[in-house]
Amino acid sequence: MGIEVVVEGLTKSFGEQNIWRDVTLTLPAGEVSVMLGPSGTGKTVFLKSLIGLLKPEKGRVLINGVDMVNSPERDIYETRKLFGLMFQDGALFGSMSLFDNIAFPLREHTRKKESEIRRIVMERIEVVGLLGAEGKLPGEISGGMRKRAGLARALVLDPQIILCDEPDSGLDPVRTAYLSQLLIDLNAQIDATMLIVTHNLDIAATVPDNMGMLFRRELVTFGPREVLLTSDEPVVAQFLGGRREGPIGMSEEKDAATLAAEAAAATAVAPRVIVPQLEPSPGLPPRRAVARRRQRVMSMIDELPAGARSAIRATYAASAQAPALPTPAAGSGA
Repeated sequence: MGIEVVVEGLTKSFGEQNIWRDVTLTLPAGEVSVMLGPSGTGKTVFLKSLIGLLKPEKGRVLINGVDMVNSPERDIYETRKLFGLMFQDGALFGSMSLFDNIAFPLREHTRKKESEIRRIVMERIEVVGLLGAEGKLPGEISGGMRKRAGLARALVLDPQIILCDEPDSGLDPVRTAYLSQLLIDLNAQIDATMLIVTHNLDIAATVPDNMGMLFRRELVTFGPREVLLTSDEPVVAQFLGGRREGPIGMSEEKDAATLAAEAAAATAVAPRVIVPQLEPSPGLPPRRAVARRRQRVMSMIDELPAGARSAIRATYAASAQAPALPTPAAGSGA
């Protein structure tokens, strides 16, 4: 099972430029979370801060009792082995085959024999659907295949926390849909805690258990997906609706006068429909996170906004009326 990640009061700047401040949230163990935000809001910086590659000025990131900001470097280094990181571009070595790229972390960080490395690498290659391409160079395959190779490499050390930095960038809608399903399938298989940084609305609508959003150097919200998907916050409504009207401008935040003029001219916007979350592909086990999330969310439901409460109750009422899935037989290897 994945590991809970607790973020407390995290603040990061580069020189005089504040990136975000006082970010506080918890990534629940084994669940899939998404962090949204317009371009330039520091989403990638946030990922690098979680794993200890960047040092925030204030705050803590607690993982198994280790603070990834303030603990001794050797403790941070050991805890970093719990992570798998999927970069935007796959970050593959151009002169290495896909097999050698995916094997790299095992050869660098373990003393496994080559026979064992080959077994692990080929298993991960099969999981991401790249069997037959392991001998190719990154330059010989499509961008979507490079993404999947990067994901396979992130999985070889059996991470308990997986961070995906804009996995959809450069992909067409069809490949993005395949990738979304792959991420859900992975969670069903390995029960890892997952955080996906994206500005893709299709991934945001269908993949996560939890959602957050960064804007104006602040965490706008973080919590069960229904909270953000039903939010009346102007920046959230603008982002999820893909509209020009709202606080987000082309190159900077809009001033108060512009926002007031837009509000005066605004027309009614149809309420957003919450689409069902993706299920694991047929033949895979159910996600163990689903039951844990339900218990967690229902324990806090009275503290949530009214729109989110209604959406959560409707979702769980619908799932209760759905036909039960057959339970795998004992020893089936699910």
